[in-house]
Amino acid sequence: MKVCLNLFFAMIILCFSFNAASSQDLKAIPSASIKNMKNETIDTKDFTNEGKPFIISFWATWCKPCIMELNAISEVYEDWLEETGVKVIVISVDDSRSSKKVAPFVKSRNWKYESYLDENSDFKRAMNVNNPPHTFLFSGNGEIVWQHNGYAPGDEEELYKQLKKIVDENE
Repeated sequence: MKVCLNLFFAMIILCFSFNAASSQDLKAIPSASIKNMKNETIDTKDFTNEGKPFIISFWATWCKPCIMELNAISEVYEDWLEETGVKVIVISVDDSRSSKKVAPFVKSRNWKYESYLDENSDFKRAMNVNNPPHTFLFSGNGEIVWQHNGYAPGDEEELYKQLKKIVDENE
């Protein structure tokens, strides 16, 4: 019984160690193949904003909170861009059956974001995203500095606060 108990606790410690290592390893963008709106394959590790911060937001056309968040950011995006130089990259996790709706959907909302498709959810898995919306803020050198899952009105204000913090620290 004592041996089983010791083995049990050792397994729990091992699991916690593995999870802690996994979350610490995800500081930079992992490599995954996704498609742009022209159906060209790109590698996510190449995402950059020339030394300025950038945002990656996972979303889907069927996700109402995603649309609310991206609409809210869209309303202030030009100001954010002017003040901080931030770039917003949106990654649709719509599958191959609904991904054809993404480009017209983005265009109809006049979103000025770089838009990509992750039809197989490879990038979503690599970034440990469970459900959209999931938004990541990256420093100018491509490290994750903040992330948020879900959306409630006003969450974009916290995102902006974190963005300004990064910009102010690097001035």
